[in-house]
Amino acid sequence: MGGDRGPEDVVAAALEARTDAIEPVLFGSADLATNGLELVSTTETIGMHEKPAEAVRAKPDSSLVAAVRSVADGETQAVVSAGNTGAMLAAGLLELRRLPGVLRPAIAVPIPAKRGPSVLLDAGANADARAEQLVQFAAMGAVFAEEILDVRNPEIRLLSIGEEREKGNQLTLEAHELLAASDLNFKGNTEGRDILEGAADVVVTDGFTGNVVLKTLEGTIRTILEALRAEITATPAGKAGGLLIRPASRRLRHRLDPDTYGGAYLLGLRGLAVIAHGNSSRTALANAIRLAARGVEHDVVGRLAAKLPQQSGVV
Repeated sequence: MGGDRGPEDVVAAALEARTDAIEPVLFGSADLATNGLELVSTTETIGMHEKPAEAVRAKPDSSLVAAVRSVADGETQAVVSAGNTGAMLAAGLLELRRLPGVLRPAIAVPIPAKRGPSVLLDAGANADARAEQLVQFAAMGAVFAEEILDVRNPEIRLLSIGEEREKGNQLTLEAHELLAASDLNFKGNTEGRDILEGAADVVVTDGFTGNVVLKTLEGTIRTILEALRAEITATPAGKAGGLLIRPASRRLRHRLDPDTYGGAYLLGLRGLAVIAHGNSSRTALANAIRLAARGVEHDVVGRLAAKLPQQSGVV
């Protein structure tokens, strides 16, 4: 029942993602037209503007909380939602709980970098963070890069205002020292301008900065692609030239389009949760479901549980 485009698009996305290996289960109103998909009837919903923790506790039969609970109870293997992000985090902490030793969950988002996709985290779960938490985010991001992006020994960099180790605020200075002393493949700082170039396989920051960066990148990519299309179609000569570059432009749009992955993992919980944008298209939601399925297939939660305690600096 979450998302800006209504439950019909969620149902359509689930049908698109359905295969012999993926069986979506819907949670929502009993009168929802599911076109053959299994429906778990719920009586409540959590709005985008409700206070997350209060809403999750006050509405245990909301579609969002019930879907998360189904993962905790072993009835489903992953949950995907385009609803209230804060409520997803609160429900995850309440129903799924954190993995042993995890200080804070983090939102891990694939970024369509020039040299191949990388992962940015935290992208919004923790507006404030401590240095030791950033080290843990880096460890979780390394597992993500290995299991989902197929990167061996992923390279990690810390987002800062300069590449020099002495650049940054107190958080980045402290995190740099801890990361440098860890067993992770840490290569120092990187700047925001290098993220789309492929600054590293894993780019680590606090949730406030990460969310600003993510939305800036998404907005910039969308604006540039739309401006390019407008310029091509503005004149007859542009339209003629557009026919010649159409295959290349389609490849570029596909590579840079946030819908390609569709969602972000909420890492650090005992169950697998994927968060999608509230305004996600059917294609984005279908890809978010596929992303969740890939996480199940690669046992991301189990590998996180096994690998996190091995990282020095992670408690």
